[in-house]
Amino acid sequence: MQLKKMPRRKRLSAGRAPLILFLCQMISALDVPLDLVQPPTITQQSPKDYIIDPRENIVIQCEAKGKPPPSFSWTRNGTHFDIDKDPLVTMKPGSGTLTINIMSEGKAETYEGVYQCTARNERGAAISNNIVVRPSRSPLWTKEKLEPIILRNGQSLILPCRPPLGLPPPIIFWMDNSFQRLPQSERVSQGLNGDLYFSNVLPEDTREDYICYARFNHTQTIQQKQPISVKVISVDELNDTVAANLNDTEFYSAKSNRERPPTFLTPEGNASHKEELRGNVLSLECIAEGLPTPIIYWIKEDGTLPINRTFYRNFKKTLQIIQVSEADSGNYQCIAKNPLGAIHHTISVTVKAAPYWIMAPQNLVLSPGEDGRLTCGANGSPKPRISWLLNGVPVEIAPDDPSRKIDGDTIIFSNVQERSSAVYQCNASNEYGYLLANAFVNVLAEPPRILTSANTLYQVIADRPALLDCAFFGSPLPTIEWFKGAKGSALREDIYVLHENGTLEIPVAQKDSTGTYTCVARNKLGMAKNEVHLEIKDATRIIKQPEYAVMQRGGTVSFECKVKHDHTLIPTITWLKDNGELPNDGRFTVDKDHLVVADVRDDDGGTYTCVANTTLDNVSASAVLSVVAPTPTPAPIYDVPNPPFDLELTDQLDKSVQLSWTPGSDNNSPITKFIIEYEDAMHEAGLWHLQTEVSGMQTTAQLKLSPYVNYSFRVMAVNSLGRSLPSEASEQYLTKAAEPDTNPTAVEGLGSEPDNLVITWKPLNGFESNGPGLQYKVSWRQKDGDDEWTSVVVANVSKYIVSGTPTFVPYLIKVQALNDVGFAPEPAVVMGHSGEDLPMVAPGNVHVNVVNSTLAEVHWDPVPLKSIRGHLQGYRIYYWKAQSSSKRNRRHLEKKILTFQGSKTHGMLPGLEPFSHYTLNVRVVNGKGEGPASPDRVFNTPEGVPSAPSSLKIVNPTLDSLTLEWDPPSRPNGILTEYTLKYQPINSTHELGPLVDLKIPANKTRWTLKNLNFSTRYKFYFYAQTAAGSGSQITEEAVTAVDEGKTAGIPPPDVGAGKAMASRQVDIATQGWFIGLMCAVALLILILLIVCFIRRNKGGKYPVKEKEDAHADPEIQPMKEDDGTFGEYSDAEDHKPLKKGSRTPSDRTVKKEDSDDSLVDYGEGVNGQFNEDGSFIGQYSGKKEKEPAEGNESSEAPSPVNAMNSFV
Repeated sequence: MQLKKMPRRKRLSAGRAPLILFLCQMISALDVPLDLVQPPTITQQSPKDYIIDPRENIVIQCEAKGKPPPSFSWTRNGTHFDIDKDPLVTMKPGSGTLTINIMSEGKAETYEGVYQCTARNERGAAISNNIVVRPSRSPLWTKEKLEPIILRNGQSLILPCRPPLGLPPPIIFWMDNSFQRLPQSERVSQGLNGDLYFSNVLPEDTREDYICYARFNHTQTIQQKQPISVKVISVDELNDTVAANLNDTEFYSAKSNRERPPTFLTPEGNASHKEELRGNVLSLECIAEGLPTPIIYWIKEDGTLPINRTFYRNFKKTLQIIQVSEADSGNYQCIAKNPLGAIHHTISVTVKAAPYWIMAPQNLVLSPGEDGRLTCGANGSPKPRISWLLNGVPVEIAPDDPSRKIDGDTIIFSNVQERSSAVYQCNASNEYGYLLANAFVNVLAEPPRILTSANTLYQVIADRPALLDCAFFGSPLPTIEWFKGAKGSALREDIYVLHENGTLEIPVAQKDSTGTYTCVARNKLGMAKNEVHLEIKDATRIIKQPEYAVMQRGGTVSFECKVKHDHTLIPTITWLKDNGELPNDGRFTVDKDHLVVADVRDDDGGTYTCVANTTLDNVSASAVLSVVAPTPTPAPIYDVPNPPFDLELTDQLDKSVQLSWTPGSDNNSPITKFIIEYEDAMHEAGLWHLQTEVSGMQTTAQLKLSPYVNYSFRVMAVNSLGRSLPSEASEQYLTKAAEPDTNPTAVEGLGSEPDNLVITWKPLNGFESNGPGLQYKVSWRQKDGDDEWTSVVVANVSKYIVSGTPTFVPYLIKVQALNDVGFAPEPAVVMGHSGEDLPMVAPGNVHVNVVNSTLAEVHWDPVPLKSIRGHLQGYRIYYWKAQSSSKRNRRHLEKKILTFQGSKTHGMLPGLEPFSHYTLNVRVVNGKGEGPASPDRVFNTPEGVPSAPSSLKIVNPTLDSLTLEWDPPSRPNGILTEYTLKYQPINSTHELGPLVDLKIPANKTRWTLKNLNFSTRYKFYFYAQTAAGSGSQITEEAVTAVDEGKTAGIPPPDVGAGKAMASRQVDIATQGWFIGLMCAVALLILILLIVCFIRRNKGGKYPVKEKEDAHADPEIQPMKEDDGTFGEYSDAEDHKPLKKGSRTPSDRTVKKEDSDDSLVDYGEGVNGQFNEDGSFIGQYSGKKEKEPAEGNESSEAPSPVNAMNSFV
């Protein structure tokens, strides 16, 4: 909605009188552009009563405008004044102003008279007022002989002045011969008529130079009366001789010098009458004599004296009422009173009025066929007579015009035509004066035009009214509309006010009022527009005010005045003392923020004011300096300060208050700071919170307040010894509720469903709400659309859901706080998105490149952005192993997942199992979830090296043979081609013998080694092979059987836990020697067990283990998986060294070395990542069947048999 304003409509708020006056002046006359045809208008003329200086040339002004330019003529005393016939008179070219050259010759008195100017063109004639020209006069006093005046002490006296009549009347004052004004008092004073009145005389009144002076301001001359001699004598000084020589006129002997009641010197009698004209100053005077000197009082009968217009002059002997009106008519009493009595005098006042305007006629611009009226509203006392003239001629004798009708003080026009154009004069007159006004009727047909300059820049202080001009013209009268911004956003009538003259008023301009405003004027003939610009500036503030100071004489005092201002305005700081300039004294120094007064004197005391001025505003702050005498210093008593007292709250504003206090004694340790605390009696009674801290030099503080809080304050003083007790609490101050200062933060817009927008924000806290009824105005609109803002007001919550939105569309969002008082400032705009939906399209062109047996690279094409329908989070690869290519393992594992962040179009799949058949697909992922899967792609991994055989057992030991049994590798990772068995003997000193290498067909699971040495320990290394290479090995140790014939008397060695001892078929169990030998062996084994357990608990290695580690054959060490295994993807656990040569468990079964290829080993938990070259950045999930425990060695303690083997 545009803000439209018809020209006749008004909308002004109460309490804005200065603004109304300004606007009324702006619309007092309708200006017609000078390039358009128009009747004359008088723009300047001399005053009605024109008193001239007879020593200078006479200039009678008459200026007028019009189109065509008007011609001028004059009348003098009612007849035509032919200026061409008088060589002393000239008229200014292009003007009607007359100049009469009397300085060269001629006299001013010759040109006295009544002059009137007429300005005329083809559209009419305008006339000036009757200008009465009179030369000023300053006549001399008539010569007179003044006899000395002798009178007794206490008598009354009137010294007459009686100045000569001048034009204008002179100003009277009394002085002596030295041109010093005579002192006046309640006893001696000058009356309104210039006479000097003595209520009673004293001997000190004796002097010979009482001189009355008359100053004629117009001619800048002063005339003086002959001096008057006055002598005051006492009765004792009189003798018969002197008395005989004095007559009655010279000697005032009627009254004695004894005390007497008052009598009036002026006016005479008990009553008098006074008449005054409206608008003048009413002056009433009563001067009384008496002893003691009477005091004068004033009252108004049946009424009160107007407070703001009443003033007392001349020691209350004169009552003045300014701007007098008819309501001031009535009876006024003056009362003269002294201890001996009182008298009164009644002055009856009648206020008359020369004519004055109620509504002066205004220029009227009409288009052909329109109607209009001229109104001449005037009043006066008595009521004035209204008469109309047309082009300077009484309308009664002017040519008839059918479109014109006169109705008293109004002329009504209907269906005007171009011939109706004329100048009308309204004359309102009574016996006290007249009014004359010109008003033209101009019949024009003109399209609108804007008269205000284009792109005018207005600068206004925040929170003050802003007035944007749009002076316009057109006929018919145009209507005015205002727009803000480039898109013409509507102006609401509850915020803006449009005045008759087109001015746009912003009653309280805020920062968001800044911008470009467009004024559009329209009538039936066309349209015109104009842009103006408004800038809102921060107000200038005094943030650190000067503070009250008490300083001893001779000390130095400093006043601080810190100003905060708009950065585009440059302030000037001025210091005043008692509202005047600072003394011109070097003791006063001013720098940027301080006024320093050194060597303080008594006369330095007073009020010091800091005034900060910018081109747009000014502020001031004052402080009082009290100067005291130095005081003797008593014996010091050091303690914490006494509490401050006399807390007072002043300058109580909505959001600030000034707190002042009187410091208590500092107890001889200077106060360093004051701590101010506040209590909120409304919400947290009894709890005091820190408000602020101020310097110990301050005794006032400007406190910032929050709206809607019931504050009390207390102050504590701090010195080097500690903190004083709190002061008494100040009076309570309840701040008004106000609109919020801030808006919610953390505003976000995210959709929870495909068709909604969830707007969330962080709500304001209690202090930030600034008042009751906290709510939020939530607004939104699509970012890329032309829709207007949609708004809703919600309660004090933190979320609002917009339903029915398109899927994943950017929105502009703002959240504005409001309460019962009003709105917070305009909030910032943030961007959000409506809800996401699942992607609609699967990635295309998926293909796989197998890098090696455990690593593959996947490529795909990105999906179109529009089909994602949400924030792209990445691409997700699902892959799974269908079955082993060897057909030995037909388990179906669950799907594994890798997620690649962002817009990547390829990724690596690590941790694959060799010689396996895999299937995969790719899906795009957004915040809502996954899109459809791409078509499945299958690929096979090549063979890899096998894992270690699952187990290795050694059975049936004999004197020269050992039988090995094993299970194939749990993960062959290809087709096994053969097994490799390597073994070597270990002698009694734990040294390793020659290594024997033996190839075994892949289909075997049992092998017997023959031609071995009896009673010998052997170490075996066993691993499988595929076409890709050798797998991990498994190790074991075993001992061949003992030959009894060669070991008689020697305990047979233990062949290992759980191993059978091979022996010949000789029954020796019943022989005594054998039983003794077995007992010895059992005892030895017990001792060895104890030693082994001790060393085992200490973490040491037994000798055989050390020997094994020391003599490990490099050829049979575990092979490094350089064929593409994923050592580089392992986490910390995968880097633990493999434990080779593990001891055989007691059940002689070696568990497989666990080489778990699960991706869990390469990520964190169940999620990990791989980069495009195979390093782990993706995420995967899914479960895998539980594998055997890691490691080749048992967690059990070694068996006694193994310990025995180690010992041997």
